Amino acid sequence: MSEMTRTSGWLGWLTSDSPRSRFQARAVSLWQGWLTLRSNALAMIGLALIVLLLLMAAFAPWLATHAPNIQNLDTRLLPPGAGHWLGTDELGRDVWSRLVYGARVTLYVVALVALTAPVLGLVIGTVAGTLGGWTDRVLMRITDIFLAFPRLILALAFVAALGPGIENAILAIALTAWPPYARVARAETLTVRRSDYIAAARLQGAGTLRIITGHIMPMCLSSVIVRVTLDMAGIILTAAGLGFLGLGAQPPLAEWGAMISSGRQYLLTHWWVATIPGIAILLVSLAFNLLGDALRDILDPRSAKQ
Repeated sequence: MSEMTRTSGWLGWLTSDSPRSRFQARAVSLWQGWLTLRSNALAMIGLALIVLLLLMAAFAPWLATHAPNIQNLDTRLLPPGAGHWLGTDELGRDVWSRLVYGARVTLYVVALVALTAPVLGLVIGTVAGTLGGWTDRVLMRITDIFLAFPRLILALAFVAALGPGIENAILAIALTAWPPYARVARAETLTVRRSDYIAAARLQGAGTLRIITGHIMPMCLSSVIVRVTLDMAGIILTAAGLGFLGLGAQPPLAEWGAMISSGRQYLLTHWWVATIPGIAILLVSLAFNLLGDALRDILDPRSAKQ
């Protein structure tokens, strides 16, 4: 009985129509968002795939059945079977083990790009939208220059200048991924910068930096988060494209794009070498898109159901 009372108390606290504190209001909002997300079957499929990717990366040493980089020419190009669940590649390396360790590289790229490009875009967009004038014109013209080039082509140019390698590939992707976030942040800033609470903050003596960081940026976060989630597929594909061309992760590091590149010559005779990492890229990209669509419905009040 006490357990039921405790459970109903927490649920009542999370579903209250009149929160008594800011913390409770945020908790109620998060709970309502979770309920909306849970009711979306496609979003839950995407979330499950992303959680699976995280678990693969975290427990790669225990999930891998073989060392990912050990070559054994006696077992090269074996089909999927009991000894090698997903077969072996042209150097006798276990495809399943390399796929599992490749999840770490994928998450490494996604995490670093997600921590750099959106922050840079958010700063540039909010500053441009708040200050306006020549600052806005200069920053937006720079943004337009970056947007004028396809992301992969621009990333190729940066990597060619910096040199091949996973770190340089991440830097190149981050340098080409920030313009959409800057545009989104600027549009949100133009909407809220003349709001009454911004005027009240100025009357209270808040400076421009305080207004940008304390009032405008928080209002832009939801749109930026949605954009980040939807862009994850593009980031993964760009990283895989650089790896496919030999400009991303370098051998013998297991990376899905490089695995496709090395297996493409065996596609018609030994399909599993290139097809399996391609399916992995497809599923992870689809998962982020499904989750991003659901988050857009939750975080964007203009698309929320009345």
